[in-house]
Amino acid sequence: MAQNLKTLPERPDIHTIQPVPERHPSRWIGGVVLLVIVFLFVRLLVTNENLHWDVVARYMFSPEILAGLGRTLLLTFIAMVLGLAIGVILAIMRLSQNPVFQMASWVWIWFFRGVPPLVQLIFWYNLALLIPTVSLGIPFGPQLWSASMNALITPFSAAVLGLALTESAYAAEMIRAGIQAVSTGQTEAAATLGMSKAQTLRRIVLPQALKIVVPPIGNDTISMLKFTSLVSVLALPDLLYSAQMIYSRTYETIPLLIVATIWYLVLSTILTLVEHYIEHRLNDGRPLQVTLILASLFRTRFWGARRVEVSP
Repeated sequence: MAQNLKTLPERPDIHTIQPVPERHPSRWIGGVVLLVIVFLFVRLLVTNENLHWDVVARYMFSPEILAGLGRTLLLTFIAMVLGLAIGVILAIMRLSQNPVFQMASWVWIWFFRGVPPLVQLIFWYNLALLIPTVSLGIPFGPQLWSASMNALITPFSAAVLGLALTESAYAAEMIRAGIQAVSTGQTEAAATLGMSKAQTLRRIVLPQALKIVVPPIGNDTISMLKFTSLVSVLALPDLLYSAQMIYSRTYETIPLLIVATIWYLVLSTILTLVEHYIEHRLNDGRPLQVTLILASLFRTRFWGARRVEVSP
């Protein structure tokens, strides 16, 4: 009877079953279409004689272009430094318990974030139409100093004002978000060590908020680099306006615009690499350890190191 029993087939091991890869024809079609578009674009750059790559090479390092490049970098640096400095003050005012400070900061951010930078540049450049002279003196007394607004508001100063004030509004919101992201338990721990609110903000909160706000500030720096091209409306010879002055004489519009485009791409790439480097360095640190170290240094500096003697 045992010989008549049919042996059951062995159950296949589920671990030996190989998964069948899914087929996605749309991915292959999309990849082929993208490769064709890239090929056509590269072919246009190589074969189109109207691009005049020899002219591009001739003007890449011309003195006018390099001078405009320097002004672009200077405008970006000054506008970002002033904008971030004002933004820190505005962020602290927004987080203040004083309703007057909160309202003043909110109005500032609302105004400068709502008005386009180009409108601000034109407005600041024509400020003399509103205020012809500016003076300092004792109220109802003698005038100590006076100057013409036309002499004070140059194209460069108008550009700095428009760009820096616009950046201050955006920086204030980014810094405020970074400060609020820090745990309140750390500020309470700093208060137990005897730190004032200003010391806690400077030593505990801001170093940790920096890790959060670096990526958006890096993006804002790249955006500011591109916003500097708006100052061409003020006849300020930045990178773009320098290229415009050259092709207005030589009528080589496209090659000079390519020169400006290449330099903007190079500067944006450098700023992106710097941002990634700073972000990587900050990510390697531990915010809690940094906080404890700062708090320990603060206690050691002001109260002295306490020694704990253990009896044998």
